[in-house]
This record gives sequence, structure tokens and C-alpha cells, in this order.
Amino acid sequence: MYEESYSDLLRYVRRRGHPSVVEDVVAETFAIAWKKRRTLPSEPRGWLFLTASNVLKNAHRGQARQLGIAIRSYKPDVGPDLDSDLDLIAAWRALSRIDQEVLALHLWEGLSDLEGARVLRCSRSAYAMRLTRAKHRLANSVRDLGPSEAAATACLRLKEVAS
Repeated sequence: MYEESYSDLLRYVRRRGHPSVVEDVVAETFAIAWKKRRTLPSEPRGWLFLTASNVLKNAHRGQARQLGIAIRSYKPDVGPDLDSDLDLIAAWRALSRIDQEVLALHLWEGLSDLEGARVLRCSRSAYAMRLTRAKHRLANSVRDLGPSEAAATACLRLKEVAS
């Protein structure tokens, strides 16, 4: 089963997952198959792909949790940009998880539209639209925090980084 399915399963996960998790997802899929070897269907190929998909979803959820922890635990340096940093953090927290994810994939992970679309399992054009809307919502949220100069500065910084 391993020799017959490994390369196909690896290609499947590569098309759907971040390169850093591909080998782990495939290894975990075969580990699960080994544990369940007595109850596997006679033709396990479809079962392997479904299991790999589920393992990949778990990996994505884990990455999202880690990203959320990193954002929540961010402690800005006390300095001249403290107000704008705090405004950005508040604006970030006001965004939906979907907006946070698409912005994080673009800004922090540096993924292209095509790569981000693969992670979110949508088309490139849908990803680009989500990204544009998330950028607008973040900029509007920072502006909504008040007419402070810090909020305006934060919007400008976001637009420079996001462009």
C-alpha cells in the first residue's frame, strides 16, 4: 500500500498544503493507516486521500492557532510608534478570522495570490478579492478608532506594506 500510494498521496498534499507540512502530513496519514490496517477497505486509496485531507485540515487549524497566539502575545516596544501599534493591534483584533488569515498569508507569510488561494482552497481571483476587502476593512477599522494622527499613520503604513 505504501509503495503504491506514496507518490500520489505526496502530490495530492503538495497541491493543497504548505511545503513545510507536506512530509509530516503524508507520514501521519500512513501512520494512521498502519494503526487501522485491520479495518482498512480492500482498496485503501480513497481512504488515504480522505485521511490526508483531514490531517491537512488539522495542520491548518494548528497553524491558525499559532498565528493567533503570536498576535495576541505581541508586546509592542514602548516608543514613538506605540499609539499606532496599539491602534493596529486593536484594528487587527476587530477583524474576522477569515480577514486575519488572508492578510497574514499575504503580509507575514509572503504568499502569492496563487499560493494563498491554495491554502484557503479557493480560486486565485476569490483570494485576491478577499485580500482586497480585508485590507479595506483593516484600514477602515483603524480610521474608526478615532481621528488621531496615529491611526492615519497606521493606515499609511499598512497600505505601504500591503501594496
